[in-house]
Amino acid sequence: MSYFEQFMKANQAYVDLHGTAHLPIHPKTRVAIVTCMDSRLHVAQALGLALGDAHILRNAGGRVTEDMIRSLVISQQQLGTREIIVIHHTDCGAQTFENAAFTQQLERDLGVDVHDKDFLPFTDVEESVREDMALLRQSPLIPDDVEISGAVYDVDTGRMSEVKA
Repeated sequence: MSYFEQFMKANQAYVDLHGTAHLPIHPKTRVAIVTCMDSRLHVAQALGLALGDAHILRNAGGRVTEDMIRSLVISQQQLGTREIIVIHHTDCGAQTFENAAFTQQLERDLGVDVHDKDFLPFTDVEESVREDMALLRQSPLIPDDVEISGAVYDVDTGRMSEVKA
């Protein structure tokens, strides 16, 4: 049985617990969370969120990119969020490479020119949170009255530590 088939079977058990109540499209907390795609980070459980509470936007490294800002603009302007939380984590895969070496590897392995791509690696996890918070504050698409906070999640303990700008 493939993982997809296992997931579909597990989904039936989830459906049985889910119920049929219609949740509103607007997140209850009015919060959007920018975080990493890492499978060790279960944001909803770590923050005590229930279904329908917050938008959780994920990508490699939890970095603020043009597409992340696009999603945040929709989250705010169409769906009412007024707060953004940036959460990066310890032991991140984005800390395991540098752009120059990675782009060379990709060009060698895939035969594709990616020298102009930035895969947004970082070495200091707290500094990466600060950088992304600053990008959000500087964006003309994010209103000045939107509250922006940051934290680092420890993958070994589950503890969140606030990062001050």
